[in-house]
Formats: sequence, structure tokens, C-alpha cells
Amino acid sequence: MQQYREDINKYRRPFWLPAPNYYFLAGTVSAAFFVFVWGILHDGIDDSQWITAAAAAIAVLSGAVFLREVILRGARNRFLSAKRLDKSLQSISPHPAAPGDSTKLTLEKNSAILKEIRQKSDAAKVLGKFSEGHKEVVDMCDEYLAAAARELPKVGAGSPRIAALKKGTKIVSGFHHYHMLQWVEIEARLLTQEANAREKISEKLDTAQRALGVIEQALTFYPAELRLLESQEALRDFLSSIKVSNWIEKAERAYFKGNHKRAIDLYKDALFDLERDNINSTDRQLMMEKILLEINRIKGLPAKT
Repeated sequence: MQQYREDINKYRRPFWLPAPNYYFLAGTVSAAFFVFVWGILHDGIDDSQWITAAAAAIAVLSGAVFLREVILRGARNRFLSAKRLDKSLQSISPHPAAPGDSTKLTLEKNSAILKEIRQKSDAAKVLGKFSEGHKEVVDMCDEYLAAAARELPKVGAGSPRIAALKKGTKIVSGFHHYHMLQWVEIEARLLTQEANAREKISEKLDTAQRALGVIEQALTFYPAELRLLESQEALRDFLSSIKVSNWIEKAERAYFKGNHKRAIDLYKDALFDLERDNINSTDRQLMMEKILLEINRIKGLPAKT
């Protein structure tokens, strides 16, 4: 988390002017561009060149509007959101009162830790689109739950700490569940989007595998969570589709070059990837049928010499 804060502090405030100043400047530049273009095109005979110059000036002005309202505003909003998140997190101490600092989790320390976890949770919810905030709450909850589990067997019978620790465990378990699912959803979605944007197959597979790793990490805590199981299946299917698409593309190239045997082998590799995950779906079944038809079609062709 410290690295995350350092990264935020490195952000530079994006260029931003008040609307009147910006649009006055944009209008001046557009007018100057109109005069410049008209001066180049004007031949003293035909005055129709002003239409082209006006169109060029309008294009410049439109570009200026798009630059401010879409690109610069987006950069400014991201900068302000990041600073708000950093400020929210810095208003709280970076860690709870370190359960391991003392051999005894007192009522006062227990109450202070629960208060800080609530504050962190509220900060993460305010700027919920940042996965780092949710992950920090999860880590704090892990620390508390481990400390409480170590402490409970040591507490004497009839001690008020028993009820406090059991109540704290229940509360923190709820925070842990909520923020774990939020973190997983945001991280997996961003990594899947990144995988889709990658051009190289190896990079697509690596990024998609990282997304699957996030899901599987959460499943170690909540193995029966339906949302996680559905996401796991979807990501496995996504990974398989990347591999299968790669095999099919290679097979088509081999066939185009006249290497029928190589094409058949590659199609069989695609079938292998479709079958080994044991995921049954209509799309997969249709894909397998198409590949088998293609294999049979190629086998029926006369061999090329």
C-alpha cells in the first residue's frame, strides 16, 4: 500500500484552465488558423476558399472542445479521485494497532482495531472503483482474525474479552467477505479487459491467468461462493478460447500453405484444449463440431504433392 501511495504522489496535476480562458484561447487559435488557411488558399479570383478555411477552423475548435471535455477532464478527474483516495487513507493510520505488538489483545486494543477497520472500510467504499483500498481492508481483516484466533484460547473463563473477541471476529468476517469480493471483482475485470487489449497471445494468456489467480485466491477463503465459482468458470472458458483461437488461426494458415497434416494436428490441439477443462457449454459443443467437420473435410481432400 505504501508503494501505491508513492505512485499517487508522483502524479502530476494535469493541464487545466478555467472554461472562459480556455475557450477564449481556443477561439483565438481557431480564428488565426482560419486566416492562415484562407491566406494560403486565396488566389484573388475565387472567394470560395473561405469555406475550406472555415471548415478547418471549426475542426480545430471542435478538437479543442474534445480535448478539454473528454481527454483533459478525464485526466483531471482521475487525478482528483486518486488524491481523494490517498487523503482518505492517510487520514487513518496505515495499520491497526499491530495485534502482534503485545501478547495480550486487550479490550481497548480490540476496540481500537475494530474502529480502524471500519474507517478503512468506509474509505474504500467511498472510492469503490479502486481495488487497492478494498485489498488493504482484506489484509487488515486477515491480521485481526489471525490475532483473535490466537488469543481466544488464552482467555480465562468468564473474561469479558471472550464476548468482545467473538463479536469482533463476526464483524470483521463480514468486512472481509465484502471487501474480498469487491477486490476480486475489480481486479479480475481490469485484468480481463487488459487481456482483451493485448495483441500477443502469450501476453493475453499471462494476463488472463493473473485474473484467474485472483479468483482462485479468494476461493481459498470462500470455496462455496457462487459469484467466485461463476467467475472462475468464465475465466477458464476465456483462457481456453484464447488458446483455441490461436490453434485454429495456425491451422488455417497451415491449410492455406497446403500443409494439410500440420493443419489437422493443430485442429486436434484445439480440440484437446476444448475438452480438457471439462466445461460443458453450447458454444463449446458447436466449436468442437465445426473443428471435427474441418478435420474430416481436410482428410477427404487429395494429398498435395
